[in-house]
Amino acid sequence: MKISELLARDGLSLSFEVFPPKTDTAFESVKAATEEIADLHPAFVSVTYGAGGGTSQYTLDIARNIKEAHGVPTLAHLTCVSSTRETVRARIEDMKAAGIENVMALRGDIPANMQGMDRSNWPYRYAVDLVRELKESRTDGVADFCIGGACYPEVHPESAHQKEDIRYLKEKVDAGVEFLTTQMFFDNNLLYNFLYKIREAGITVPVVPGIMPITAGNQVARAIQLSGSFMPRRFVSLVDKFGSNPAAMKQAGIAYATDQIIDLYANGIKNVHVYTMNKPDVARKILENLSEILG
Repeated sequence: MKISELLARDGLSLSFEVFPPKTDTAFESVKAATEEIADLHPAFVSVTYGAGGGTSQYTLDIARNIKEAHGVPTLAHLTCVSSTRETVRARIEDMKAAGIENVMALRGDIPANMQGMDRSNWPYRYAVDLVRELKESRTDGVADFCIGGACYPEVHPESAHQKEDIRYLKEKVDAGVEFLTTQMFFDNNLLYNFLYKIREAGITVPVVPGIMPITAGNQVARAIQLSGSFMPRRFVSLVDKFGSNPAAMKQAGIAYATDQIIDLYANGIKNVHVYTMNKPDVARKILENLSEILG
């Protein structure tokens, strides 16, 4: 099922993100974790994609298994930075062959050995280039994919300011993105302000907030590095108090993420996406906390 169809439904929903293994030896354990998460019957499961396409086959294997063996719609990530057109087109054909209907079109992180290089002649400099490629890859004139895109409630780390960021976001939506999923954030007011600004700019596609449960104190620095997210005082106090106690931090982090999700639902958001970090127990507990709210 297309994600755009799911997001058009009435009622509240929760979806999860998982990541594929980096090596063959880890495949079975990661597959088992993703199956446990799929068995929770989320609205859909997204499967990430390693830098440079290093996990491309694993991404398809995990996504296909979740869809076929567990009956859960899947969203496969695809990145394009530093890739050739031939490589990207081959991956698109692989996705079609795997029965993937939903693709998250991302630029991806620039490899460390390519930082500072002249990118003017790269076939895919930005995510919008991949969106256009996906739109053109039709079978018998019919679109094969529902295309998702990423957005930043604060600002993309490479953007000069939020107005520029939103301008590029609209370009991506105009090229064919049908829904957006946000980078993690820890203050819901940042999302509400962002939604107001993008609607004013004419971006009308659904936006699915992405929530990251921080269940270990050492995750905080990594989260800031990845997203540059603002950490509200309330959250910092939580980490300061419980960060050295793993069990307490896990419980507090799940509670904080749950509170964020409830506030989002209460303020008109219908669909929320949780970055599970392949932790079935965390995904399960959040669902339990929302059992009566989700119905």
